[in-house]
Amino acid sequence: MWNTFRTDAEGGMVAGVSTITGGGGDPIHAYIARPDGPGPYPGVVLVHHAPGWDEFNREFARRFGEHGFIAICPNLYERYGHGTPDDVTARVRGDGGVADDSVVADAEAAMAWVKSQPTSNGNVGIIGTCSGGRHSVLVASRVQGFGAVADLWGGGVAASPDQLTPKRPVAPIDLTPSLNAPLIGLFGNDDQSPSPAQVDQHEEALRQNGKTYMFHRYDGAGHGSFYYHAPSYRQQQAIDGWDKVEAFFDQYLG
Repeated sequence: MWNTFRTDAEGGMVAGVSTITGGGGDPIHAYIARPDGPGPYPGVVLVHHAPGWDEFNREFARRFGEHGFIAICPNLYERYGHGTPDDVTARVRGDGGVADDSVVADAEAAMAWVKSQPTSNGNVGIIGTCSGGRHSVLVASRVQGFGAVADLWGGGVAASPDQLTPKRPVAPIDLTPSLNAPLIGLFGNDDQSPSPAQVDQHEEALRQNGKTYMFHRYDGAGHGSFYYHAPSYRQQQAIDGWDKVEAFFDQYLG
């Protein structure tokens, strides 16, 4: 949990960009942060949000690394070339977004990379914010092998038919029967994507299908309460939410 380390503890983490084999055998970049001890450690795949493979996600990975996880955040926009996060994201948006199939393949490849590490304990979770939350639910419904999933205000989990596209052909809520990992969700009651009603809809689908889940809804928070670099940041909700996610991952991955 936050600020519970001992002041006499030694050790740290190793963090940086590496190249891994992504979906379809493509080489892709990934930001990796991991403890520098012998382990074994649980792992987590971080699915970046629509604004791209950006600095927030690198810090998010480092926080997991500091807290005892092998964290990997693959660049889901690798096939669109390189530049600043804003430049690359503009190209992706101009192309209608990244395809679900591509995200699923890269996330599965990232999971396999973590499990192949000698310091891995063999358990890997997946987490994402915003569109990454939607993608995390999607991946955990299509891919076997994840031990836990965290959806942080993922818009589009529940979607009407007119909101589907060739690149996003299914609403993840429709795959709930196939969800194969315990799910934690964090949501703001002032959010509209997902709205409280959509969160209710998702929760009902999970309940009807007998899934293991835990939802937390925060008053006074909208979309993006963890984003310390944006006006949406809510310090109290962010710290509480982080602790809940870490406790959930410790329970199912540790």
